[in-house]
Amino acid sequence: MSSSKFMTAAQAAGLIRDGDTVGLMGGGGGLMEATCLFEAVQARFQETEHPRHLTVIHALGIGDKKTKGMNCFAHEGLVRRVIGGHWVWSPSMQRLAEEEKIEAYILPGGVSSQLMREIGAGRPGLFTHVGLGTVCDPRQGGGRMNRSAKEELSEVVRMDGREYLRYKPFPIHVALVRASAADEDGNISFEHEAANLDAQSLALAARNSGGKVIVQVGERLPRGALTAREVRIPAAWVDAVVVDPGQRTSYHIPFDAAFSGELTGAARAASEAEDHAAERAAAHEAFSERQAIARRAAVELFNTGKARPVVNYGVGVPDAVAKLIAARNEQHRVYQTIEHGTYGGTLMDGVLFGYARNASAMLDAATQFDFYAGGGLDIAFLGFGELDRQGNVNVSRLGGLTVGPGGFIDIAQNARKVVFCGTLAAKGVKLATGDGRMRVLEQGRVKKLVAQVEQITYSGPQGLVRGQEVLYLTERASFRLTPQGVELFEIAPGIDLQRDVLDQMDFVPRVAAEVAVMPARHFTAGMQA
Repeated sequence: MSSSKFMTAAQAAGLIRDGDTVGLMGGGGGLMEATCLFEAVQARFQETEHPRHLTVIHALGIGDKKTKGMNCFAHEGLVRRVIGGHWVWSPSMQRLAEEEKIEAYILPGGVSSQLMREIGAGRPGLFTHVGLGTVCDPRQGGGRMNRSAKEELSEVVRMDGREYLRYKPFPIHVALVRASAADEDGNISFEHEAANLDAQSLALAARNSGGKVIVQVGERLPRGALTAREVRIPAAWVDAVVVDPGQRTSYHIPFDAAFSGELTGAARAASEAEDHAAERAAAHEAFSERQAIARRAAVELFNTGKARPVVNYGVGVPDAVAKLIAARNEQHRVYQTIEHGTYGGTLMDGVLFGYARNASAMLDAATQFDFYAGGGLDIAFLGFGELDRQGNVNVSRLGGLTVGPGGFIDIAQNARKVVFCGTLAAKGVKLATGDGRMRVLEQGRVKKLVAQVEQITYSGPQGLVRGQEVLYLTERASFRLTPQGVELFEIAPGIDLQRDVLDQMDFVPRVAAEVAVMPARHFTAGMQA
């Protein structure tokens, strides 16, 4: 093979035709994002108004909430349709959806990754239980997020007396993939990446759709420089390679071998010691309701019946649970996973959610989601935007704005035990805690426990069918899912049940015959209870 596959980013962007379906990959903060390619597509459109009317699909959130990631594609005329797993990293794309200037859809992040694999294999779509009863079920909206979205992305099918969803296949004309290095033939390595994500599945889908696989790498290597086991995408799948010598681990981190899992021996031990010291220091941040909820939630981690449970932590309050376990030096008591495909290590949060330092294993995202869908998760800690009387949770559409589920649906629907964590109200809430009690100074203008959620991202009734144990933990009270609906069974010390809880809900929950009071230690600053 010649080296003719190597070209500039502008030349690679020129391979995309009007009306193409383009598969993207990446995570917030620049995780495995082909930034150079994204910017080249944007520059070409701004100069020539081509390509136009693209369909863009991505499994997870991509961007910086400003100009990078999906923001590069958020131009009227450039995209016609977006099928996005998570939208919050691109406010400009959210606005296009809100203004009906594009067709806006969502798919569960795992479903999107797995669907790429099914497309690549030439199979008739993805058949799965994931999404039943949620916004991705055609009976609940079918993933359509605005009036312009008309297409049915899924259908309900019955096999062996059970319902499933069939997510329909479609050709991928172009895959924009990010990796670490390419040799002269175009063999691709992920060696220096902080995750694998769905790069392989996406490349497979485009290759076998008759499309183009365009890979951005940080380094060009001689022929034979990569061993067979280092090659994650073979040259036979690759059409074009663009070298970006400025490629970074994240938008703000040039390169850190701890994120790519390359450290071993003494270097890894030293890095892990630094991580643990930082985690202990973080544990001493100002005590707040986040830490109180995390302490109560952490109790459930070791009540799964498993000696060493497999756990997933979501973004928001749940990452406070991860920090608490790390601060207690109890990581060895769990198998920690995140949907990006990573096991173990020190989890990052905020704009670096999805990164882990010194991970113990990195799998492809589609394989990780296979593990989740098959019931491999013992417990998951997830946030919530809204909760209703049936135990349904909404995180995908809030205040009329397209948010998307990311991996939430795949995780929440399949973990044996699900612990939703969050505050009982929002917007203007003022709380005081740290002395063994929780006191509400101002109730908040937005109720999160509502009569009916705006959109179902987690289905309480489906959770009952699947036999899940489901808890909803707030700073004021704890609830659980029962066949009769949501039941309040616990209250925080210092909270008035009627004034601070029931009056702040839009539905009347079942109340347990005996309502327990949470231990004061969960609300006492300076303790790691």
